[in-house]
Amino acid sequence: MEFGKWNKVKVIRSKDFGVYVGEDNAPNAETVLLPRKYVPEDVKAGATIDVFLYKDSQDRPIATTLTPYITMGEIAKLKVKNVTSIGAFMDWGLEKDILLPFKEQTCKVQEGREYLVRMYMDKSGRLCVSMKLYSHLKPIEGYTKGQSFVGTVYEYKKGLGAFVAVEDKYSGLIHENELYNKVSIGEEVKGRVVNVREDGKADLALREPAHIQINEDSEMVYDIIKSYRGMMKFSDKTDKDIILKEFGLSKNAFKRAVGKLLKDGRVKLSNSGNIEIVE
Repeated sequence: MEFGKWNKVKVIRSKDFGVYVGEDNAPNAETVLLPRKYVPEDVKAGATIDVFLYKDSQDRPIATTLTPYITMGEIAKLKVKNVTSIGAFMDWGLEKDILLPFKEQTCKVQEGREYLVRMYMDKSGRLCVSMKLYSHLKPIEGYTKGQSFVGTVYEYKKGLGAFVAVEDKYSGLIHENELYNKVSIGEEVKGRVVNVREDGKADLALREPAHIQINEDSEMVYDIIKSYRGMMKFSDKTDKDIILKEFGLSKNAFKRAVGKLLKDGRVKLSNSGNIEIVE
């Protein structure tokens, strides 16, 4: 019988508090308790049933017919129930919450938030989950350059970017130079595939190509200028970090957006270099 997985087992014997299940009727065969509240109706000794095996709060082997949100080797989103001195405990649909050890976290997790994790068994035989997914995601399939994607951010590394599980199962990366807006680990993101590499990993972007994105950017810039009573002290000489902080745009994207607004006659540049809305 395998822990963290569904097992097809036989009902060996019945007690008031539940039934003992195992793979074999031999006298010394291993058996596990299936508490009475989880025993299907009319099940008797000798019957074959499917159970999920794990360990209870006393670290004893236990069986259940409840369906957990994740099984051994699977990747799924789980919610943090509470954070303790040994790690975070996550809700996986069973009575005993599952542990996300500190060493398996890619960020400081918060209670009530969901994160993408993978189930594994630690050296002591305890079922745990990990946020370290890079080597366990599949090469991307069914995507080509320019296609839209939906995925979950599972790790961030400065200088590289945000690692994303496309469809929560394929490997992707949003490079640092594409991260104009802050993303959080555990956040669901949408964007486009920039490139599919030979190793099956995808380069991703949250923004559309410049000729498409410019329309959305120009409207956003216009609204921000409007919120400043129709005038902002910004120009093409403004520091790129200030532009990024205020607009969430690269300097080039900002210049393209302002250029479109100028071309459309919606803003003008004052003699002092300020951007002003045309009344």
